[in-house]
Amino acid sequence: MSRFAFGLAVSVVAALPAMAQDPDDYAKLGADAQIFTADTAYLRAAPAPDYWAFSAFVKPQFTTSACSIGTVTAAINGIMGQPAWASQTIMTQEELLDLTGNATWAALSAEGGDGVTFQQLVDFTGAALAAVGLDRIVTPFHPKAATDDARAQLVAMLVQNETSADDAVMVYFNQGVVTGDWDGPHIALIGAYDAAKDRVLILEVDQHWYVPYWTSVDVLLAAMVKPTSAEHGVLEGETGGLVMIRAAS
Repeated sequence: MSRFAFGLAVSVVAALPAMAQDPDDYAKLGADAQIFTADTAYLRAAPAPDYWAFSAFVKPQFTTSACSIGTVTAAINGIMGQPAWASQTIMTQEELLDLTGNATWAALSAEGGDGVTFQQLVDFTGAALAAVGLDRIVTPFHPKAATDDARAQLVAMLVQNETSADDAVMVYFNQGVVTGDWDGPHIALIGAYDAAKDRVLILEVDQHWYVPYWTSVDVLLAAMVKPTSAEHGVLEGETGGLVMIRAAS
């Protein structure tokens, strides 16, 4: 899902000198997000296994409603790694949809589609893993409020995920809470967790608008539990969370 998926009128401005910008424009990222190139210390000093395993496989969502299939494809490709043989291609979002044979997911991800609910993300991820023959378990975390307990569970999953690239964590969240932009639901891949600074790296499939960015754990939790507004139709009231793909044992 992205801002165009629900018809939000946004003008596309080319990279022009500052004086030529629309006076009503505003910063690409708000106060609660930071472009990852502004602070690369963690990625240079820490192992950051997820960042190095997954970032190369995170591609732009193929429609404005395809953040779910875009993120699941990146997660599966990152876990499997580059194919071994010259004749093998890297799996695309469209190919994964074809492999699952799930007409509902395809319709929700098509241009103008409604996008998925949190539970559908969980279910579709399981179907995608089965379709590619990847032996992994899907573990959802769907907090109802930004409580201390929810925060502790969120951090525990981030810590676990940061230990290796054998698992992957996707986040379903209100993108605007983090970026300061549109008010709508979105799905992306977690790229790293910097415990010392208590921040999370978001690897965006919404690449028409963003490159990876850091945000704090508290802001991400707030974005996960914010209900979707009525303007998003069938997704009204939907809240988010984490969906973890992990080894069976």
